[in-house]
Amino acid sequence: MLTNLKDILIPAQDGGYAVACFNVFGYEDARAVVDAAEARNASVILSINLDMRQFMPMEQVIGMLRPMAENAQVPVCLHLDHTYEIDIVKQAVDTGFTSVMFDGSQLPISENIAAIRDIVSYAHPQGTSVEAEVGSVPYASGRDHIRSALTEVTEAVAMEEQGKPDSLAISIGNVHRLEDRSVAIDLDRFTELEEALSLPLVIHGTSGLENKDIQIMASRQVAKFNVGTTLRKKFGTSLRATLESSPDLFDRITIMQQVIPNMCSTASKIIRLLGQ
Repeated sequence: MLTNLKDILIPAQDGGYAVACFNVFGYEDARAVVDAAEARNASVILSINLDMRQFMPMEQVIGMLRPMAENAQVPVCLHLDHTYEIDIVKQAVDTGFTSVMFDGSQLPISENIAAIRDIVSYAHPQGTSVEAEVGSVPYASGRDHIRSALTEVTEAVAMEEQGKPDSLAISIGNVHRLEDRSVAIDLDRFTELEEALSLPLVIHGTSGLENKDIQIMASRQVAKFNVGTTLRKKFGTSLRATLESSPDLFDRITIMQQVIPNMCSTASKIIRLLGQ
């Protein structure tokens, strides 16, 4: 069933679990994620990142994902991830995304808040949720212009009170796109933010975190974890293994019927780790 971000994050925050937000890049990984969520009777978020938005028009993405979400036996949110242009965020709202993220993390906090306030006033009447980011979560690769900055408590409080987003992404040592190592989370800063804020918190860069830290935060105020690298790596390794084991195989459907269950298993493990 199609839902927005607010309607699945509030129950998660109240219930001491978190919802997995998977970046997907086509039908196969989206299908694997929804299958995993249905098997666990868990809510889930299908997310489109900048790379996917540039690869495929948003209208076509929604045409592919919306029927899948509407027909799912569990709540499924369709989310536009990190987007830096207000007009594109509003276009996503009009296109049919049920959640959007405006990333104003590189802006002064006053400009970030003003942009979120504008987007909230546009998105909420259409039933679309809004995610903001305060502080700046860096990238291990591919986004060298993105700075690294821990979330300041005073700025986060100002965003919650003045911008009124439905969720807030925070930077506490997490890093996007880590492939082969993990990072330490600043749990002291997390506790300060948790005590000062009431809205659901979001962690990006889940693939680079230790399971113990994920479980601690999921049981507290983090209600959404973004996952990209882990699922992409499973897709790549499964695809290579399938083709190497059957060198003459060329039929796409046959290949994907072997790859999808492996991605589904990975998604299921992450959903379970988050408490669902």
